[in-house]
Amino acid sequence: MSTYFLHDYPFGPFKVFSPSHLAALAIIVIINMLLIVWLKRTNHRENERYIRYTLSAILIIQELSLNIWRIYTGHWELGSSLPLHLCGAAVILSAIMLVNKSFKLYEIVYFWGLGGAIQALLTPDIGIYAFPHFRFFHFFVSHGSIVTASIFMTFDMNYRPKVRSIPKVFLITNCYMVFIAVFNYFTNGNYLFICHKPETASLLDLLGPWPWYILSLEVVGIVSFYIYYSPFAIKDYLVKSRARKSSEN
Repeated sequence: MSTYFLHDYPFGPFKVFSPSHLAALAIIVIINMLLIVWLKRTNHRENERYIRYTLSAILIIQELSLNIWRIYTGHWELGSSLPLHLCGAAVILSAIMLVNKSFKLYEIVYFWGLGGAIQALLTPDIGIYAFPHFRFFHFFVSHGSIVTASIFMTFDMNYRPKVRSIPKVFLITNCYMVFIAVFNYFTNGNYLFICHKPETASLLDLLGPWPWYILSLEVVGIVSFYIYYSPFAIKDYLVKSRARKSSEN
């Protein structure tokens, strides 16, 4: 059993779209689809607080367990172990959002969480840690929980991003990136991958060399924000269209 907690795992590396990767993605999709159906079809008000707090606890425990593992294996470093990547920050913000039911945090988590976590789930940066290593389970549980947190608040609390949420979160993201750039400089870190690309295959491989891929990421970021907002835009359009037709009749 201890083999699956080793830092130098001998049974890797992780392979994108391997059977274990596809199985993990399928489980995350199924869990979230079942959650949506359950939220829509049941009266769950008495369980709502329990679900929020449980999901928040899962997010925090996952982050703590990763840091404990790094300390235990002697590989905790200031420049790489803090939850400062978008997904790491989204884990902390999601946990707080679930407890406080904060709409302001929801706006950030919705775009950071869905945009960052989904991209990370499709192209995981977990190196040699293939199934069934601890890091494999940690990665998919933590990133899947970020997505679930946004879905739960959307379908349970009826939260939704607004049009003005897009430039607001885009500005926050860029201010955060400036802060991280300074932090990277003093810690020799690579948070947000703005100093160099990750070692494993990712979307960044398609966006040109450093530093130009950072500018490309700006475009990808704003486009993805509009894509994740589009379901609500389509819903608003259909509602207005039906209302207009009703008034005409």
